[in-house]
Amino acid sequence: MTAPESATESRLSSGGLAPVLVSVWATIGVLVWLVIRSADDVTYGYYGGPFALAAGAFACHRIVRAGELARPVRTFWLRLEFAAASLALTAVIALARANNNTGMSIWVAVPMMLGVSLLLAAFLGLPAPRRTALCWLRGTLDTLTIAIASALIFWYVVLDLAPAGTSLSDKVIAAVVGVGGVLLLVVVGKSAAAPETVVDPAALRVLTTGPVTCVAGTILLIAGDDRSRLALSVLALPLTGAAMCIGAYLQRRALTRPSASSFPARSVFDMLPFAAVIATAGLVITVSAQDMNARQRIVIIGALLITGCVVARQLLSLRENTLALRGIRRQQAELERLALSDNLTGLPNRTRFLVALGERLDAGLPAAAVLIDVDDFKMINDTIGPAAGDQLLFQVSQRLRERCTGDEMPARLGGDEFAVLLADGDPVAAEAAANRLLLALADPFRVGEQQLLLHASAGIAIPGDGEGADEVLRNADIAMYAAKESGKASFVRFEPRMRDDMINHATLAGELRNGIARGELRLLYQPVFDLVTGRLHGCEALVRWQHPSRGFVSPGEFIPVAERSGLIVPLGAWVLREACEQLARWRSEYGPGAVEAVNVNVAVRQLRATGFVDEVAAVLSDTGLTSRNLILEVTESSVVDGWQVQEALQALHDMGVRLALDDFGTGQSSLSLLRAFPVDVLKLDKSFVDGIADGADRGRLAVAAAVAQLAEHLQLKAVAEGIETQGQLDRLRDIGYRYGQGFFMAKPLPAADCGALMAADPVAAA
Repeated sequence: MTAPESATESRLSSGGLAPVLVSVWATIGVLVWLVIRSADDVTYGYYGGPFALAAGAFACHRIVRAGELARPVRTFWLRLEFAAASLALTAVIALARANNNTGMSIWVAVPMMLGVSLLLAAFLGLPAPRRTALCWLRGTLDTLTIAIASALIFWYVVLDLAPAGTSLSDKVIAAVVGVGGVLLLVVVGKSAAAPETVVDPAALRVLTTGPVTCVAGTILLIAGDDRSRLALSVLALPLTGAAMCIGAYLQRRALTRPSASSFPARSVFDMLPFAAVIATAGLVITVSAQDMNARQRIVIIGALLITGCVVARQLLSLRENTLALRGIRRQQAELERLALSDNLTGLPNRTRFLVALGERLDAGLPAAAVLIDVDDFKMINDTIGPAAGDQLLFQVSQRLRERCTGDEMPARLGGDEFAVLLADGDPVAAEAAANRLLLALADPFRVGEQQLLLHASAGIAIPGDGEGADEVLRNADIAMYAAKESGKASFVRFEPRMRDDMINHATLAGELRNGIARGELRLLYQPVFDLVTGRLHGCEALVRWQHPSRGFVSPGEFIPVAERSGLIVPLGAWVLREACEQLARWRSEYGPGAVEAVNVNVAVRQLRATGFVDEVAAVLSDTGLTSRNLILEVTESSVVDGWQVQEALQALHDMGVRLALDDFGTGQSSLSLLRAFPVDVLKLDKSFVDGIADGADRGRLAVAAAVAQLAEHLQLKAVAEGIETQGQLDRLRDIGYRYGQGFFMAKPLPAADCGALMAADPVAAA
């Protein structure tokens, strides 16, 4: 748990315990007074009510002010605050009339009924699932059944036990308060048992203390003996206040723990309508036994027996329905678990993650999303096999589960993509969590007999105003790709400009697609010279884009867009065919003076594409060239991309097409790579050519010399890129480089200018 979360929980706990202690001690004080009380003065027993209910009102007020509450929950506790204030007024009036306690006074009953009405409004105002007209009718009938039965019982049973001389108004008031308490008990019980409740169920169950004490207190105030009447008179309101304080405390504690879906069994309060029917039947039997003759009583008793049979039949049906409902709910819970969890890892899936994130956003609670993607997982999966790859993903999920705190929810979105939902919207805390999770994945993994070292990239998104769960996750995805582009094994927090960049990329991708179709692209050719003779040895095809409105678009701008959008495949196909057709025209025009081969850059997505080898063969056949007339340049990262790329490269090599390793020295250069890869040409990266002329940078000079010697021993052709000065050319030639290219000798040229070099004299290279 982060520091802000700990502070929140501490604040919630400290703010809720003080009212609980006050109300509990007030109730205990009343109990102690009942044990040691004086028979002459009962005033002291009524002091507990005002204190306990004032504490209850304060506890409800404090929770209403908590910023972490959703609006329906805040409204519920606001109404409870008003109810507690009304009942506190009741307690004060009861204290003032303590020595005149001969029944239910209207001065006590009015604020008490106001408090009961506010409690009813609070519970009836809780959000509920959409109900049909039949559901409303069933609920109305249940309410009328319970209300009529409880009114009859109060009138014919409880009030008959009232002391002689009790006024009719006191009886009516007692009956109204008692019936209201019964109805409130039903409403509270049903709300506590409802699976869709937004208020903490434990808090709702505690709040049933209020209506229970209301009903019991009303009965004993009318029909009880002096001792029981006094006990409930002084304990009912303190118990209600304590229940409110404890309920508010449980609600505040619930804010610091994740919510869980539950499917409770049918509530015992559903049995109350049947209990009301049975109780009324017993009352009818009792009354009829006093006022009717034998034949009439037999008819009444027979009718009631039939009613009892119907009730028993309904109870059996209710039990069958309850068992069936339990089975349906178990199946529903299992289906929900399967629908919202990932089969491989057991983590929540994308749907569950979006639901949880959406719930926090709808409730106005702080949140953040961290999207984690394992770098180069496809290559690892192709190397170790799908089964071992699944095992690795399971270990990644376990590592994330272990390193997440109690209020963080890890999820698997699909493939090698994971996400973690944070309960803190602070950017610093979110970045600290992302760093913690990436460090957790940096430790080696053991899969079978292999020990693998992984690294991952992460994107962080903090929800903005009005953003939904899908948009937040999309922002995290954008930030994650930004982390990959910045070098992988890192995290990036989303910024709005990234979305603008993504939109610009998408726009540029659409224009590039149209540009390919409309012929807006053209090729320039970078000559490759023999550094000893100065003659033109070859040329590298470089694509350029002249946009009709943007003007010249740099390859550094549209090539990444093409790679990300997949347009690199049709773009590369056009470059391959255009370059080969141009070489065929040169060879037709210049004969032996033309270059033997043309170099064409190939992206890894082209090598992964099915049928690429056949495409190369078809282009060579259509243009009348042989495999010796084509050199395909690939980067070191594409060579180790996976088995599909390796098979394609081997097939091209077997066909006779020469392969050049471009930008050699900047990637995963190793002797094992050269042994496994069927390479023909090594192209030394420009970064090792810069600064080599004066010999000041001995490190670059050493690398350049080592690459030349390595190429010589492996019988490979070595080509130096980026030659810009005579000094660089001389030094490279001295350490063993036969071929080179760069602006010093020639910039990328149109096809006609490059063809003119084929007929010209050798470039001065001495």
